[in-house]
Amino acid sequence: MLRIGIIAGESSGDNLGAGLMRAIRERVPDVQFEGVAGPAMIAAGCKPLAYAEDLAVMGITEVLVHLPRLLRLRRRLTRYFLQQHPDIFIGIDAPDFNLSLETRLHRAGIRTVHYVSPSIWAWRSRRVFKLGKATDLVLTLLPFEISLYEKHGFPAKFVGHPLADQVPQILDRAALRKTLHLPSDGQLVALLPGSRRTEVERLGPVFLETAQWLVAAAPELKFVIPATTPALNKLIKSQVRMLKPDLPVILVEGHAREVMGAVDVALIASGTATLEAMLWRCPMVVAYRIAAGSYALVKGLGLLRIKHVALPNLLANREVVPEFLQYRALPFDMGTAVLGLLQDQAARTAQLETFATLSSNLCCRADERAAEAVLELLPNDPAAAG
Repeated sequence: MLRIGIIAGESSGDNLGAGLMRAIRERVPDVQFEGVAGPAMIAAGCKPLAYAEDLAVMGITEVLVHLPRLLRLRRRLTRYFLQQHPDIFIGIDAPDFNLSLETRLHRAGIRTVHYVSPSIWAWRSRRVFKLGKATDLVLTLLPFEISLYEKHGFPAKFVGHPLADQVPQILDRAALRKTLHLPSDGQLVALLPGSRRTEVERLGPVFLETAQWLVAAAPELKFVIPATTPALNKLIKSQVRMLKPDLPVILVEGHAREVMGAVDVALIASGTATLEAMLWRCPMVVAYRIAAGSYALVKGLGLLRIKHVALPNLLANREVVPEFLQYRALPFDMGTAVLGLLQDQAARTAQLETFATLSSNLCCRADERAAEAVLELLPNDPAAAG
């Protein structure tokens, strides 16, 4: 019987893990999974040793607060997997947590895979050597990442992005609005301040200020905010009630992707959501803020190595979508950029045409390709034997 250890952090890793698990199970029906999982992975059959939300901590100074707890959890999981010795171990994203664990398991003779390349092209580029020593294979979601491993002789495989395989080929925006109980006419702007509490606390108020600026400039506008969890929905409701109670805003619990498909423009926190918006053909403006202490460290140490942070811009190697980072994330500037995409058809078309090209490069049956790559690491491929 094939036994696989697997650890995912936060909701995006949980979704990636669930897709990979289903694709492996199609090839090896009696496979067993256990590790750190979220709701999607648990539904796909993973025995949870801990929960993905326990790893969902971002930033430098923010991590320090949770460091003792995270170190205890990693030690516990390391001991467990060394004792149980699974046939293969898969760490999904969360590199600061997973890489040390993968190194210990790899040294003990357990085959290890890291799924989702860390952003070594952006900062901490020397992590490529740690990955090379810690893993038998790195699975990348973005095509430009492969060369970073190949030039050092480390095995890596581009599998595509599962999100690209999930988006409908034809989007019916009117039907999506009806399903989500959104206004059928008029222009809608989505506000997506992030999927973590710290992000929403930091970006929610300035996004609401931006919406207020937009209403003053274009009174007919309406807004929709999708919250990824009930807890975030409660937090956003509180922010709206306290800061902008008269704002024409609709809150939706979940369904962030469908919201992207239903609206005219989105103001989005940098991260996986920018890729989702690109795939759902949603024109966007991107913003991000981190804690002041984290930002000072990143700037002071010269850790950031890239001109852009939004994934569409990284894929295109140029600014396709406007970015407003840290102290540049101001209501007037972001509002002006959003208004431009609402009123300038040429600007909308330019974004959407680039989105179509970039999306086609990511549509590769990612779950299946990732499953095949994982099973090929085993000395006797159980899928072939079965």
